[in-house]
Amino acid sequence: MQVTFLGTSSGVPTRARNVSAIALRLPQRAELWLFDCGEGTQHQFLRSDLKSSQISRIFITHVHGDHIFGLMGLLASCGLAGSVDRIDLYGPPGLDEYLRACTRYSQTHFSYPIKVHTVKPGLVFEDEAFTVYCGPLKHRVPAFGYRVVEKDRAGHFDVAKAAALGIPSGPIYGKLKRGDRVTLPDGREINGAELCGSPEIGRKFVYCTDTIYCDEAVELAQDADLLIHEATFAHQDAELAYQRLHSTSTMAAQVALTAQVKQLIMTHFSPRYAPGNTLQLKDLLEEARAIFPQTDMAHDFLAYDVPRRQSAEVATGVAVRV
Repeated sequence: MQVTFLGTSSGVPTRARNVSAIALRLPQRAELWLFDCGEGTQHQFLRSDLKSSQISRIFITHVHGDHIFGLMGLLASCGLAGSVDRIDLYGPPGLDEYLRACTRYSQTHFSYPIKVHTVKPGLVFEDEAFTVYCGPLKHRVPAFGYRVVEKDRAGHFDVAKAAALGIPSGPIYGKLKRGDRVTLPDGREINGAELCGSPEIGRKFVYCTDTIYCDEAVELAQDADLLIHEATFAHQDAELAYQRLHSTSTMAAQVALTAQVKQLIMTHFSPRYAPGNTLQLKDLLEEARAIFPQTDMAHDFLAYDVPRRQSAEVATGVAVRV
């Protein structure tokens, strides 16, 4: 599970940073999920080692331009390339209407199916390996954060041990690999978990932007292996953050601390903190680390591999209500 930042500026792009977009490369499958799609995202794909042909799902947090103005261009290019089978889009009310208007006035016709799912708090997607939840954030328009949970997998199956026990190969092995209990033809009951190593604990990735500090963000981020949270403003500009319903660096760190996440990466920075100004991004990083030391700062094309925790590291008693 690898996250690549394709845009880390807020509001407008700069020479060093494009506007919001994050790609999630899924393990053991040639598939990408995209979170937000600011203007120029398709150009960022061309500058990275990612392939837009692998995009299968796009999750939009809200319909402000710096998060969606790249969507039509990306979708149209994917269609012209003829390399996409289907794309599912998830987002707040208004996203479907926006896309319909864009296709109508630009007379764009997609050569592949596109399905828009209007999200509401709770489960928005599930397959055999992942679940995706969303929760409401606090911004000037309806906005949602997303939580991706990789399902736990059974540990390595000990084929030699199964053979030594005289267990015949075939469909039975598949059941035992899943940790199921199986009754053999000779009447013996075998617990598959005893033939497997320690389970592989699923990873949790959470994306929260745009929002001011809120309890809903804390709840969504509970026990995440990686929290990506906006940090538009420095702590001294908290009044601006409250006026515009964005977060400061210290708010992002407080969410991470309260939610007991493993790693925080901040993004969505105001251009006002560019090099040469009185306050710079390194100051925002210092502010956040004073509260939550496991904090880093995103830059365009930063790739981060979400580590898989060991069984002993799994937190107990942590419940997430979504």
